[in-house]
Amino acid sequence: MLSFGILHHLFSDKKEKEFKKAIKSITGLSPFNLALYTLSTLHTSMGKEVKEGVKESNERLEYLGDAVLGTVVAEFLFKKYPFKDEGFLTDIRSRIVNRESLNQLAKKIGLRDIVTYDQTRNMPMNKSLYGDALEALVGAVYLDRGFAQCRKFILNKLIIPHFDLEELIKTNPNFKSKLIEWAQRENKEVRFEIISIKNNKHFKEFTAQVFIDDQELGKGHGLNKKKAEQDAAMRSCELLHIQ
Repeated sequence: MLSFGILHHLFSDKKEKEFKKAIKSITGLSPFNLALYTLSTLHTSMGKEVKEGVKESNERLEYLGDAVLGTVVAEFLFKKYPFKDEGFLTDIRSRIVNRESLNQLAKKIGLRDIVTYDQTRNMPMNKSLYGDALEALVGAVYLDRGFAQCRKFILNKLIIPHFDLEELIKTNPNFKSKLIEWAQRENKEVRFEIISIKNNKHFKEFTAQVFIDDQELGKGHGLNKKKAEQDAAMRSCELLHIQ
């Protein structure tokens, strides 16, 4: 948990008031335990070591928020689409809570204005920083205000105002599925292979290669295997002119 010493170090009285105002604007809730929200916006690059090898940052809250967010969105879709199967529900949920979607949403609601990170370090900030912070914020709201209020925040401030579900259903950004469907129609074999994993201090970068009938096609990159495969599939679709 973020210590009040760190909280005092990060914020003057004026900045603390501004921070509280920003949190209320984003969540619609007045924070009870401000230290939780401060921690949710503290990237590991700015974390303070509390004991040997352990830093305070928003990573643990991100873990919690990811679980809560996924649960709330799953319940929402389950009730909204009572006649849709598990595959449909899983696909729509993943398109709402994937890293790119959350990253864009976090920027849209103003979260990037209050996230603290070391801007001098060479990290892929644009890929996951703000989406991670949004999940951490969900975790902070959950701990501070309980599940019912956190659910309201997720639905009323994040999902309902910012996602057009009907439009989401019409579009299909799942390039891997598109490529597999094309291969089936053309009687071709498609496979995905992770050809390299680059280890950095704060993240891993995966490189995926698409093979069509054992011939190399698109190559893609991502912070996990799924993202790398999707990126490789997207590039392959572009090369094959698959709409």
